[in-house]
Amino acid sequence: QERSICWGIICILLFFFLPEPAQKCKTGPVDLVFLIDSSRSVRPHEFETMRKFMIDIINTLDIGLNATRVGVVQYSSQVRTEFTLKTHARLSNIVKAINQIIPLAQGTMTGLAIRYMMNEAFTPEAGDRPKVPNVAVIVTDGRPQDRVAEVAAEAREKGIEIYAVGVARADMTSLRAMASPPFEDHVFLVESFDLIHQFGIQFQDKLCGVDLCLESDHGCEHICESTPGSYHCLCLPGYTVNDDGKTCAAIDLLIDYCSFGNHSCDHECVSVLNGYRCRCNEGYRLLEDSKTCQDMNMCNTVEHGCEYQCVSTPGSYHCICPEGQLLQDDGKSCGTCKSANIDLVLLIDGSKSVRPQNFELVKKFVNQVVDSLDVSPHGTRVGLVQYSSRVRTEFPLNMYHTADEIKAAVMKVEYMEKGTMTGLALKHMLENSFSEAEGARPLSRSIPRIGLVFTDGRSQDDITEYAKKAKEAGITMYAVGVGKAVEDELREIASEPVEKHFYYTTDFTAISTIAENLKLNVCPEESQGEIEVKDPCACESLVEFQQATMNSLEQVTQKHIL
Repeated sequence: QERSICWGIICILLFFFLPEPAQKCKTGPVDLVFLIDSSRSVRPHEFETMRKFMIDIINTLDIGLNATRVGVVQYSSQVRTEFTLKTHARLSNIVKAINQIIPLAQGTMTGLAIRYMMNEAFTPEAGDRPKVPNVAVIVTDGRPQDRVAEVAAEAREKGIEIYAVGVARADMTSLRAMASPPFEDHVFLVESFDLIHQFGIQFQDKLCGVDLCLESDHGCEHICESTPGSYHCLCLPGYTVNDDGKTCAAIDLLIDYCSFGNHSCDHECVSVLNGYRCRCNEGYRLLEDSKTCQDMNMCNTVEHGCEYQCVSTPGSYHCICPEGQLLQDDGKSCGTCKSANIDLVLLIDGSKSVRPQNFELVKKFVNQVVDSLDVSPHGTRVGLVQYSSRVRTEFPLNMYHTADEIKAAVMKVEYMEKGTMTGLALKHMLENSFSEAEGARPLSRSIPRIGLVFTDGRSQDDITEYAKKAKEAGITMYAVGVGKAVEDELREIASEPVEKHFYYTTDFTAISTIAENLKLNVCPEESQGEIEVKDPCACESLVEFQQATMNSLEQVTQKHIL
């Protein structure tokens, strides 16, 4: 029995004092946070694969409070910290905690999760260490329902290196918007959860194979020598490292060659044994002529063309936009709508029943829609058609190039005041308004084509044929009805899902509310994900109000008859 007790004590001592088995990744300390998508689209067995993926990764790392720290945050429509960087110091505890995670199973608010990670997960309170690389691995299977580009750029500017791992239904554009450059090293798209383990091997090479002398702007004047998780500077024979730890000074220097004044150095001359060499100021690099210095901030050396702000990165640069605006597809301009490259044609009812004062409200409605778009020759183009008993193009897609020009033209439109030939208007839109002759861009460019029909009454001709043909031609159709507009006709015009493309109100004065809701669907977020109308009950409430009012009027009428 005493022998058993002794062996037990020895085992405990071995457990605590013997080093753990050697790990594959020994490059030094890293603060690593996994940001995992647990939206409802991630099936239970797929989430289990995601668990194994994280465990496979951390099994290759040197885990410890003085080595690699790991935290896990999961997100859906909300964000939850499963454990912080300082919670667990042992690999076995991290694995246990990962196996205990319960999926949230809601939406996909990736932008919200990135901001949470930046503000909560990488903080001293959560265990983030100064001067230790911050690495985030975002694993998602879908399209974000909120904005990711701006917040991801902000996280990268704060020094967080982001790897974006997409599985199955993930959107490559969104992954690139999140990840750190270069994208070929930080963006991975896996066809299925079954293959995510194979990706783990690639990712381990990326994460563990970091040579800070190669991957960072080390600033060593002569030689950079990598060490686990760090580096230090060395000097050539005959030189010694200065107090700054980076530059070198000659030993036993007898002649100050720089004092001769013929060195031609762009910035600074440094005397060395039997000669001199040129050195550049901080933020510059020495060119091959060994004399000229070039600004390493590429934003200062190239015609970057960024509309708002240029951000320099090692060997490259990228553009960012102010809060509330999105970077457009050209990578340089900013706007309120990421999918700003659309061709939009509005068909407005100018029939007699609209009445002149209401027609002015219709024009203001059109201008509200225009205000929500980024109008330019290469961005959104807008055309306007008025119809009554006949159809008239007020201006084609290629006539005006700014929102102000369009709004001024809209206010000058004269009211027709005749019948309601909605079918004829749809035919005109299909055959003329979306032709290249009138400014529609070629179908080969995949610029979205959107038609918006505004009417206040029943059509006097058949709409079925051309409503169907418009949608078959790839035009996304919106139908907005007021007053005596027929719901069945509006639904027939609208694209699927009808609830997001059909709007109705009893009163012209309420169409400004429709304009506010409408712009969210015409201008989806940059992720191209699921978009919810700002007030999804607004239109429904108006219909219910109308029905309640009609019921009350019928009751009053019946009482008077009795």
